[in-house]
Amino acid sequence: MMEFLNGANALTLVFVALLLFAIAYRVYGVFIANKVLRLNAVNPTPAIALADGKDYVPTNKNVLFGHHFAAIAAAGPLVGPVLAAQFGYLPGTLWILIGCVLGGGVHDMIVLFASVRHKGKSLATIAAREIGKDTGLVAGVAVLFILILTLAGLSLACISAMHEAPWSLFTVIITMPIAIVMGLVMRYRKNSILLASIMGGVLLIAGIVGGHELMQIKAIGNLFSWRKETISVAIAGYGFLASILPVWFLLVPRDYLSTYLKIGTILMLAVGVIFVHPTLQMPALTQFTSGGGPVVGGAVLPFIFIVIACGAISGFHAVIATGTTPKMLSNEKDILFVGYGAMLVEGFVALMALIAACTLMPGDYFAINTPKEAYAAFIAQHPDMHAVDLNHFSETIGVDLHGRTGGAVSLAVGMAHIFNRIPFVNDVMAYWYNFAIMFEAVFILTAIDAGTRVGRFFLQELLGTVLPKFNDKNWMPGIVITSLLFTFSWGYLVYTGNVSSIWPLFGISNQLLAACGLIVCTTMLIRMNRRKYVLCSAIPGVFMAIVTFWAGYEQIRYMYWPKGQYLLMGLALLAMLLMLVVFLHAFRKWNQLAKVNKNRLGLV
Repeated sequence: MMEFLNGANALTLVFVALLLFAIAYRVYGVFIANKVLRLNAVNPTPAIALADGKDYVPTNKNVLFGHHFAAIAAAGPLVGPVLAAQFGYLPGTLWILIGCVLGGGVHDMIVLFASVRHKGKSLATIAAREIGKDTGLVAGVAVLFILILTLAGLSLACISAMHEAPWSLFTVIITMPIAIVMGLVMRYRKNSILLASIMGGVLLIAGIVGGHELMQIKAIGNLFSWRKETISVAIAGYGFLASILPVWFLLVPRDYLSTYLKIGTILMLAVGVIFVHPTLQMPALTQFTSGGGPVVGGAVLPFIFIVIACGAISGFHAVIATGTTPKMLSNEKDILFVGYGAMLVEGFVALMALIAACTLMPGDYFAINTPKEAYAAFIAQHPDMHAVDLNHFSETIGVDLHGRTGGAVSLAVGMAHIFNRIPFVNDVMAYWYNFAIMFEAVFILTAIDAGTRVGRFFLQELLGTVLPKFNDKNWMPGIVITSLLFTFSWGYLVYTGNVSSIWPLFGISNQLLAACGLIVCTTMLIRMNRRKYVLCSAIPGVFMAIVTFWAGYEQIRYMYWPKGQYLLMGLALLAMLLMLVVFLHAFRKWNQLAKVNKNRLGLV
C-alpha cells in the first residue's frame, strides 16, 4: 500500500479534492445552512438594518465572496502546507480535506451566522452576551493579543516576499489605485459590477505584464527596490488607511480585485498539474513524522493540526467573520456561499500549495527550508538528502535559493517548476518565480488590511465599555485613535523585527481562537434549542481545543523551556490560559442551558 502511495500522481489529488469539496458543499454545507442554522432570507441583516455607507454596506454576494476569501486567505493556506510537507504529502492532504469539510467550513458558517444575529458584533461581544460579561472581556483581550501577533507575522511574511523583488512590489502598489477606481464605479454607477470587474481585470493584467517590463529599466527598478524598513512603514500605513476609509472605497474592491489574481493563479496551477501530470517526489510519509525534522521540530501528531491552520480550520477566519463580512452581508442565506464556499476554495488553495512543494525533490525541499548554518549537520545525518536540481533553479532564476526558510520560497520554486513545464509557456522560470512571489505578497496583504480594520472594531468595542463615546461608529476621533493604536501595536513589532522570535506562537494562538469560535457559538445554538445538531460544531471545537493544548504543551516542554526561550513560553502560556478561562465558562454555560431546556420539555 505504501509503495502505491509513494510516487502518487498530483492529478489524482486534484480530482479527489474537487469531487469531495463539491459533494461537501451540496450535502453537508446545505445541511448546516438549513437544519442547524436555519438561515432565512426574511431576517434583515445588519448591513440592511444598520446601513451607514461606511462599515455597514449591503454588498453583492459575489463581491462579498471576493472580499471574504481575500481576507481569510493569507499566508496560512500557502506557507502552512509547504512546511507540513516535511512529514510527507499524506498527513497534510488528509487534514486539509477532512478539516476543511468538517471543521473549517462549519466554523466559518456558524461564526458568521452568530455575528449576523448579533448585529455584526465581534466574537468577544458574542461571548459576553451568550456566556457572560467577564468571559467576553477575557475573550476580547485574547482575540486582540492573537490578532496583533497574526498581523505582525503576516506582515513579516509579506515583507519577505516583496523584499528585493521590485516587480512584485510595483504590482502590489498598483492594485490600490485600480481598486479605488473600481470602488467609485461600483458605488456611483448602477449595475456596474461586471464593468468594474472587466476594467479591474484588464488593468491588473496590464500592470503585471507592464510591471515586468518596467522593472527591466534600471532606474525604475531601483525606485521600487525598497528596504525592509521602508516596506514595514508602508504596510502599516496602508493598514491604517484601509481601516479608516469607507469600506467600499478601498478595502472591498481591492480584495475583490486580488481574488481574481488569487483564484486565477490557483486555477492556472491546477491546469498546469493537468497538463504536466507531475509526480509527487515527496513520499507519503517521511522519517520525520516522529519529530526531529529541520522544518518543524515536533512530531506529525499533534503538530500537523497547528502547522496547517488556514486551509483546514483557522481562528483568524473568526476575526473576519465577526468583523467586516457580517456588516456587508445583504441576505442571511448567503452565509452558505460566502462562509462555507470560501473555506472550501481556501482548502483547495492549501492542497495546491502542498502539491507544489511535494513535486520538488526531497533534497531540494530540505535544502531550501533548512537554515544554512544547520544544513551541513543535516546532510551529515541524512546523506541521501542532497540537493538535486536546486543549483540549476538558482542559476536559472538568478537568486540563491539555499537556506531560504519559511515556506514562501519553496512554494514559489514549486509553482515555477510546474508552470515552466506547461507547453508553450516554458523556459521562463525566472518570470514564473517572480510572479509566484508577487502572488504570495498579494495573498498576504489582503488579510492585513481586513485584519487591521477588524482590530479597530475590537478595540472600539473594548474601549466603549469604559468610554461609551467609542461605541459611536460615526465618531471620527474614535475611529482614528483606535486605528492608530492598533496599527502601531503590530506595526512596531514588524519594524523592530521582534515578532520574528514569536512567529511560532501563531499556530497555537490561531487554532485556540478557532476552538473559541466554535465553542462560543455552540453556546448560542444550545440557547436556541438546536441541541440535536450542536455536535456539528461542538465536536470540532473540543477537538481543536484538545490538540492545540497538546501542541502547546509539547512546544513549551521540548522547545521553549530547554532553549531558555522564556518570553515565548510566557506568551504561549498566556494565550492558553486566557482561552482555558473562556472554554471552562462556556462548558459551564452549556450545562446550565441543557438543564433549562430539559425543564422546558418536562424531562426533569
